[in-house]
Amino acid sequence: MKTQDTILVTGFAQVPKGTTLYEIYKTMAVAMVINLKTEVIEDAEFTCTTDLMNYYLSDLVKGYDLKQGINPLLDTVKKHCIIPSQGALVQALRSAWDRYQESKPNR
Repeated sequence: MKTQDTILVTGFAQVPKGTTLYEIYKTMAVAMVINLKTEVIEDAEFTCTTDLMNYYLSDLVKGYDLKQGINPLLDTVKKHCIIPSQGALVQALRSAWDRYQESKPNR
């Protein structure tokens, strides 16, 4: 990964009360490394209660081409992540997407 060709984008969302994730973090966060030339997600990390969950989510989004828009990625996440904080996960990804879109005119 070459940092001159990438940007780091984050997104956050509140998780449901009563979940383990809420008790530990209160929010779901996603950090993604996006290649500016290809618009592909090169790496991603999530605030999770287990390493397995972080690995699974990261593997799910890595390699996704953001030129396709965010909705196909969100549909994939909804299909493959049956977790209590699914809504927060989707919102955190959408928040990161919005931040990425807002940064485009500044580049």
